[in-house]
Amino acid sequence: MGDIYAILTALCWSSAVILFDISSKKFEALQLNAIKNLIGVFGFFVTIIVFSIPLPKFSSDELIILIISGFLGITIADALFLESLKRMGSSISALVSTIYTPSIFILAFILFNETIAIQSYLGGFIVISGIVITVYKVPRNITRENLYIGICLGILAQFFTAYSVLSVKPILEEHPILYVALYRFGVGLVGTIIICILKVGFIDLIQTYKNGLRNHHLVLGSILGTYLSVILWLAGFKYTLAGRAAIYNQLSTVLIVIFARLFLSESLDTRKIIGVFLAMFGALLVTLVDQT
Repeated sequence: MGDIYAILTALCWSSAVILFDISSKKFEALQLNAIKNLIGVFGFFVTIIVFSIPLPKFSSDELIILIISGFLGITIADALFLESLKRMGSSISALVSTIYTPSIFILAFILFNETIAIQSYLGGFIVISGIVITVYKVPRNITRENLYIGICLGILAQFFTAYSVLSVKPILEEHPILYVALYRFGVGLVGTIIICILKVGFIDLIQTYKNGLRNHHLVLGSILGTYLSVILWLAGFKYTLAGRAAIYNQLSTVLIVIFARLFLSESLDTRKIIGVFLAMFGALLVTLVDQT
C-alpha cells in the first residue's frame, strides 16, 4: 500500500503544480503559500472531526520535531518552491525537483541507516535520467537571473522538504497521519501568516484570502496539493521505505510534463516521450525489488 500511496501522491502533486503555475500569474509565492496552507489545515481538521479520530498524546520531543518540521517543510520550503515555480515555470522547476530523491536517500541513510538494494538505486538513476532528458531544455523566455535564483531556491526547497518529512517518520509509525499533517501545516500556516503580516500588513492579508478563495485554480490546487497529496505522501513514507517512496514521488516530474501538454498546450516532442518512458521503466524496476 505504501507504493500505491506514493504513486497517487505523484499524481495529485503534479496536478496541483500545474494549477499553482496558473495561479502564480495572479499571486505572489507568499500569498499562494498562505492560501493553500489554510485550505490544507481546514481539510485535515474537518476530516478528523468527520471520522472522529481521537487526539493522540504527543510527547514534548515529538511536538518539538513537528514544530521544526512544519516551519522548515511548510513555511520555508513551500514558499521557496512556489517562488522557484514562479521564476522558472513548471518544466524547469520539475527538473530541479529531481534533487528530492537523492536528498531522501542521503538523509535516510544518515538519520535511520536505511539501506536499499542496488537494483533500486539503478531504478532511481533511470527515473532521474528520464526526468533530465524530459525537461533539460531551458525555455527562452526565462532570464539568467530568474534561472539561477530559481534553481537555488528549488534545491533548498527540496532539501528542506526531504528533511522535514524524514524527521517525522518515527512519529508517523506511532500516531495517526492526519494529526501529523494537521500539526505540521498548522505550524506552517501560523508561520506564513506572521511573515505575511510583517511584509504586507493584516488588511492586505485578508484581501489575499478573499481573492484566493475565489480563484478556482488555486482552491483546487490546494485541495489536491496540500490536502490529498500530503495525506498520501505521509502514508507512503509510513508504509514503505523512505527511498522507495521518494522514487515514486519523483514520477510527479514526468506527470507535470504530460499535464502541461494536456492542459497548458506545451509541446511533447520525441525527447520528452523518451524521458517519460525511461522514468516509468525505472519506477517499474523499483517495484520488482525486495527492499531490505
